[in-house]
Amino acid sequence: MTSPIQHHVTCVSPAGLHRISYWEWPHQTGVADAPVVVCVHGLTRNGRDFDALARTLSRRYRVICPDMAGRGHSDRLAQSALYAIPQYLADCVTLIARLNVERVGWVGTSMGGLIGMSLAALQRTPIAALVLNDVGPELSAEGLARIGDYVGKAPSFNSYQDCLAYTRTIAAGFGPHDDEGWDMLARHYWVRDGERWRVHYDPRIAEPFASAGNVGPVSLWPMYDAISCPTLVLRGEQSDLLRAECAHQMTQRGPKARLQAFSGVGHAPSLIPAPQIDAVDQFLKETLS
Repeated sequence: MTSPIQHHVTCVSPAGLHRISYWEWPHQTGVADAPVVVCVHGLTRNGRDFDALARTLSRRYRVICPDMAGRGHSDRLAQSALYAIPQYLADCVTLIARLNVERVGWVGTSMGGLIGMSLAALQRTPIAALVLNDVGPELSAEGLARIGDYVGKAPSFNSYQDCLAYTRTIAAGFGPHDDEGWDMLARHYWVRDGERWRVHYDPRIAEPFASAGNVGPVSLWPMYDAISCPTLVLRGEQSDLLRAECAHQMTQRGPKARLQAFSGVGHAPSLIPAPQIDAVDQFLKETLS
């Protein structure tokens, strides 16, 4: 399969109902009861970020890649304050219920990893294997500030080529990619709006992100320590969000995660290059199958 199937699920918030779009990559040989892997994207991204990874994982799994609320084809929320982990967590629980499975593998990039940590720490969690892509229980102020500099700015351009150039700038931390790789990172991040191209997310997601930044650093170690499932931490060696010291400590406590770092990469590994895909594929093969 070269492209996924789009579905929707209705979720609830204090402001009412909203629809979440999710992309399904069925098992390549049609196995009905294949294990499920849920892949959840970063703050401004969407479920199509995982196309390269999902295409490979679908040899063994049914792969589900949601657009979190306010991103991609999912509904924008009525209240910007709801763009926060508790609402995303509730939406993902509803999504997993829709999938009608008892256990899932979870691959979470940045924000998607925070959602995964939150769910994996709960009693009776459905997460049986967890991949945290460049995120952990401590987030550096430097990395948060860099993200805050561009999130919600909502630029628009006259041409897709201008979109590509801008993507190369704000996503430089994803590491080196060829032209096809940069196109994969840009083609679903931008949407045509009349004569212009704009980012494919609600700019209001920046409002609670900025408010959280004003609170100061928050330790998520108690939550991390409550996780018991097999865990893999991926880190860009140049990451400004997940410090090397924090990543090492994650191997010593809680689920005692495995750690794999990628040279020439910052925040966050895109999971497009073959070595990154292979790392996730091998871990899930050992822990989820």
